[in-house]
Amino acid sequence: MSLPILAVVAPGAMGAAVAKRFTTAGLTVLTYLEGRSPATRKRAHDAGMQDASLSDIAQRANWVLSILPPSDAFSFAQKFKDTHDAHVGTTSGKIVFADCNAVNPDTVKRIAALFSGSPIGFVDAGIIGGPPQNDYNPVFYASVDPKDDALLTEFEGLSEYGLKVSALRGEGAGVGDASALKMSYAGITKGTIGLFTTMILAAHASSPTTSQALLHELSSSQPTFLKRITTSIPGMLPKAYRWVGEMEEISQFVGGGEGKIHEGMARLYERIEGSVNAGDGEGGEDVKVLRKFVEDAKKVIDGGSGQQ
Repeated sequence: MSLPILAVVAPGAMGAAVAKRFTTAGLTVLTYLEGRSPATRKRAHDAGMQDASLSDIAQRANWVLSILPPSDAFSFAQKFKDTHDAHVGTTSGKIVFADCNAVNPDTVKRIAALFSGSPIGFVDAGIIGGPPQNDYNPVFYASVDPKDDALLTEFEGLSEYGLKVSALRGEGAGVGDASALKMSYAGITKGTIGLFTTMILAAHASSPTTSQALLHELSSSQPTFLKRITTSIPGMLPKAYRWVGEMEEISQFVGGGEGKIHEGMARLYERIEGSVNAGDGEGGEDVKVLRKFVEDAKKVIDGGSGQQ
């Protein structure tokens, strides 16, 4: 049996790392680099990906994994479907589109509807975890329309080439459930980081003394929280811009008054993004406050005073 040809769009940090798993296993991985930066092109090259037009991908690929910012998920799916439709009769045969983006269930159902009645199969996939590296792999949770269970089994088969897949089967499972799981998990993990960030900045806005008192009280009564702050906030800063859209998707998923929680988190991460980009690369006041809090927290954890 011939090896499958995959397309991974786009070669960001996650997409390129996933592609590297496939190319290391000997698979051909196509990607779409039109308009992409030199850094992105280099990342794709280093992962062993091959630049291809959407027309080429539509005609050659057996699997298309869409790994994009949430705001681009629907538009890319529509563009790919239109491209595929223009080449019906010249394609490689069976092709499956897997949406692996951090979008809410309503969004992924809209994407799935694009492919309904077409030759293109559809998998709803939610990635939990960071980019694969060394012995670590994130989990691709996947769900399909109940009538397409055989397709879900085929997606599980990609584990043979380095993808870690966990299929969602059981009562009520269908398209939207993998995305709902992703929303729920990210709403907890990234929401918690947002809560830490919000209250550190609010405490400092009251006074630096308040911020220091918060740090020492956390050390005394919530040491696990303080430890988490020292690891999660530094990792969040360069990613804040990517989390804005994800928080907006989670807000829509939750809905109602409760949905305003993650809408607020989206605005927080916009604020952090602005601070990261301020000060000629040194970061604005918010970033400086957060970095100092983390540095002082590490000193307290290590037995120092944290005071300067």
